[in-house]
Amino acid sequence: MADENANWEHCLLCAAVTDIGLRRANNQDSHTVVLAPDQDAWRSQGHLFLVADGMGAHAAGELASKIAADAIPHHYLKHGQLSAPEALQKAVIDTNTEIHRRGQANSDFHNMGTTASMLALLPQGAIAAHIGDSRVYRLRKSLLQQITFDHSLVWEMRELGRVPDDNSVIPKNVITRSLGPNPSVQVDIEGPLPVEIGDTFLLCTDGLTGQIEDEEIAAILHTVPPPECAQLLVDLANLRGGPDNITVIVLQVTGQELVTSAQGVDPITIGAKPNPKVPAALWMITSVFMLAAAGLLAAEVYLPAVIAAAGGAVSLLIGLAFVLLGRSTGVSLDHGRMLGRGPYTDTPAKPNKELTEKLAGLIDHWKGLANDQPFTPDFQEVDEVYARAAAAAKKGNHATAIRHHLEGVSKVLNLLRKQTAKKASDSAIDL
Repeated sequence: MADENANWEHCLLCAAVTDIGLRRANNQDSHTVVLAPDQDAWRSQGHLFLVADGMGAHAAGELASKIAADAIPHHYLKHGQLSAPEALQKAVIDTNTEIHRRGQANSDFHNMGTTASMLALLPQGAIAAHIGDSRVYRLRKSLLQQITFDHSLVWEMRELGRVPDDNSVIPKNVITRSLGPNPSVQVDIEGPLPVEIGDTFLLCTDGLTGQIEDEEIAAILHTVPPPECAQLLVDLANLRGGPDNITVIVLQVTGQELVTSAQGVDPITIGAKPNPKVPAALWMITSVFMLAAAGLLAAEVYLPAVIAAAGGAVSLLIGLAFVLLGRSTGVSLDHGRMLGRGPYTDTPAKPNKELTEKLAGLIDHWKGLANDQPFTPDFQEVDEVYARAAAAAKKGNHATAIRHHLEGVSKVLNLLRKQTAKKASDSAIDL
């Protein structure tokens, strides 16, 4: 199911798709897109995008990801007095507490958890927050970068330099962090990354990245506009087996209104603390001392008046010290200073002959399997698309060939689903 948000469409293209896949009984993925309702909201907290991949038996994973998709945006907006990175971090921590509490309260939901990867598009740039192995990518011109770190056993061992020569012995589906199972959680924050016109961001669960390599994602994002790209990526993952739920959000900056250099706003400051409030009792003591000094001075009782004035001065100095020592200007994320260590991977976006041939081979494979079945679908439209792709590839226009082949992938998938539905219908017993 796809949903496209029409808000801000003059400067932002956005499409989101979630799919159960071909082998799962329910969809444990969740996602959300929260676009700022007006310019003031945009300047303070920007646009927020999130994907979550739940884990747990029964409906536990589905519940955990749903809580994350609902609660994180709610808490993020609630903490508007904080900087965006701090608000995101606090929102994830608050949500972890909520998921953990729900898991502890019901044995059916015990140890339920979810990954969560978020992108906040702000006037100062793009901020990513993540936990688990759902990913956030950025395509700029012809380079795809993964701006989040996979909290997985494979990535953690690679970081420590302990990956064996045979990388296949490490389970790829073991994650090292998630929301919910533990009472506390560590959140990674990346950015802010400057935003330019044409920048395309992809948020996705591992149902996509488990089936499609970064080189393929890069080439597809580079050749297909976001509204079509989100669905085509999901269809390709499904046609390659679809063993997991798949969720994809693709967004592309198309207008100057979202470009970082055009905003003219102050940089993000983290760790800033406003002037603390001086305790009311301290002001009362100062006032009492000063009033007493004034009264004694009027009565020409000079020594006690001096002592009272000195007491008032001391309490006033204590108040000023309280304010000055409690204030913090924080750390400004300017002049290229950023949180995190990303991007973590760089992949050139090259629509090439290799990907063209792989997509053509995939279509041929599924056509062959379908032709061996009792109910052979009509592949006429697929063949027409296939022919256009072959003609483009022959001329060396691999970007056009890839677009046509992806169209063919979607058509094959739809035909196979119709064929499956027909088999189910024909095997039913009419009463």
